[in-house]
Amino acid sequence: MRAPVRVTFADSDGVAFSTPLHKRAASAGNASLAQVPTPMALDARLRLALAGLAPATPFVSGSSPKPGNLSFPLKPTSASLSSANAPAPPPPPPPPIVVVGSANADIYVEVDRLPLVGETVAARAGRSLAGGKGANQAACGGRLATGATYLVARVGDDANGRLLEDALADAGGVRLDRVARAPDAPSGHAVVMLMPDGQNSIIIVGGANMEGWDAGIGPEDLDLIRQAGVLLLQREIPDWVNVQVAQAAKDAGVPVILDAGGMDAPVPGELLSLVDIFSPNETELARLTGMHTETFEQISQAAGACHKMGVKEVLVKLGSQGSALFIEGEKPIRQPIIPAAEVVDTTGAGDTFTSAFAVALVEGKPKKECMRFAAAAASLCVQRPFIPNNGCAGTPNSTDPMKFP
Repeated sequence: MRAPVRVTFADSDGVAFSTPLHKRAASAGNASLAQVPTPMALDARLRLALAGLAPATPFVSGSSPKPGNLSFPLKPTSASLSSANAPAPPPPPPPPIVVVGSANADIYVEVDRLPLVGETVAARAGRSLAGGKGANQAACGGRLATGATYLVARVGDDANGRLLEDALADAGGVRLDRVARAPDAPSGHAVVMLMPDGQNSIIIVGGANMEGWDAGIGPEDLDLIRQAGVLLLQREIPDWVNVQVAQAAKDAGVPVILDAGGMDAPVPGELLSLVDIFSPNETELARLTGMHTETFEQISQAAGACHKMGVKEVLVKLGSQGSALFIEGEKPIRQPIIPAAEVVDTTGAGDTFTSAFAVALVEGKPKKECMRFAAAAASLCVQRPFIPNNGCAGTPNSTDPMKFP
């Protein structure tokens, strides 16, 4: 078992003591999917300090640590303090993040190069792991969010489905009681070809992600969505499913974020009209608008075209150029990348970015801060192989000593 993370504090006399952070545990019954308890509230400022994103304000006032330093000076305390002077209890956690999307069993193969037509190449290594854009985003949200993160998905009643359930339970923090098994469809799966520089090419077989929704969206799922703090969608499930859940969210005043990744078919106008934040990369933005996106000016014009389609906010992932948020009627907000010490695997970096942005958004952070938080999470993601088990390692339960400028 992974040891709980310990955060060290020092009193005014320099005496150090430590306390473990919350350790999430998942359990699975024979008759039901694994369920993970709602994680306890953890001050967002402490989480930012753990990631080295901003100076921390301790729970009891004192000097702020340097980025990446986990020492927090505290005022001296006394056992004789009355309950009236006791610190206020932590605020309740924010409403849940709900991810409706795909879950794939990914076959990773590490290759020196892609094969040519008619050619066979040998892989350096291979393994099967859980993935899919929905599962990636849920795993990241489960590790980063102070409230609950739910995944609404469909898997097959097969070995890959069990692999997905077990892996997401092990990832921690993801509520899986809305993941249903589709008896007549195999679990979705993908082949991920990973090159030495960390770049990848992916082939997806939809399986239950596309074929397992015949029974529709149940009333319990819709009730959960209406109570969410944010709804995260992607395009690896049928568009009609996205439309139905986005409509339920919009009617309840729940923000909807649509990651454009997935199928390369045009995004239906009905779906776009229900989306609050549309998040493509520059290639997906070009495909949607039919416009060039090689320069920032062209990207700005393409984002403007999305505004005319009814989307008020367009969050564009720009790879090595960072990201940009285009809010209708306002100046663009740009966020550069936070450089990674080493790029090991870029798989899921975009999913991590979108999920981390949603986590900060549901906790009430300004958009600029949401983007920086997302950039830091993506930077940590590319330094870890394999999503989702290690993809969001830059989280409160990580002991990684990353420091961000």
